[in-house]
Amino acid sequence: MTAVFDINDLKRRMQASIASLKHELGGLRTGRASASLVEPIHVEAYGSAMPMNQVATVSVPEPRMISIQVWDKGMVQAVDKAIRNANLGLTPAIEGQVLRIRIPELNEQRRKELAKIAHKYAEEARVAVRHVRRDGLDIVKKQLKDKAIGEDDEKRHEAEVQKATDAAIAEIDQVLAGKEKEIMQV
Repeated sequence: MTAVFDINDLKRRMQASIASLKHELGGLRTGRASASLVEPIHVEAYGSAMPMNQVATVSVPEPRMISIQVWDKGMVQAVDKAIRNANLGLTPAIEGQVLRIRIPELNEQRRKELAKIAHKYAEEARVAVRHVRRDGLDIVKKQLKDKAIGEDDEKRHEAEVQKATDAAIAEIDQVLAGKEKEIMQV
């Protein structure tokens, strides 16, 4: 059974790579408080690693402050430890069941490091999109070899795959440029 060429499936997989990039970039600190900074952190709770949003409420009361309201009093230390061990450069202050995290101003060197990390995430997304392109082209070549399509269809499908790839990579570059601008703003 030959795999069927479906450009919409390839586009969907490329969009998934872009969505993943946006999620990764959301976790990069830009000098402004954002709940997405602490969302990826997992807390050792009740014998397993749980996402932050399952043990506490995360809010942003001020532009440079994240407030984490822990639901269970016994979990406050575990949440504090998870945040400190996440290597985000964040230090929570504990006030009862609430952890307050002040977001310090970023210096120039840290901004450049964050920009490099953003570029690394974008390159990973580009590689993922290229893998989807390769998969699509492999399907087209296999269909041609099995004589399921003609050479004209092969060329048309290859052009569709390349066009979708170019569009996805252009979107990745656009997302990266936006994040880089946000990071470098003083």
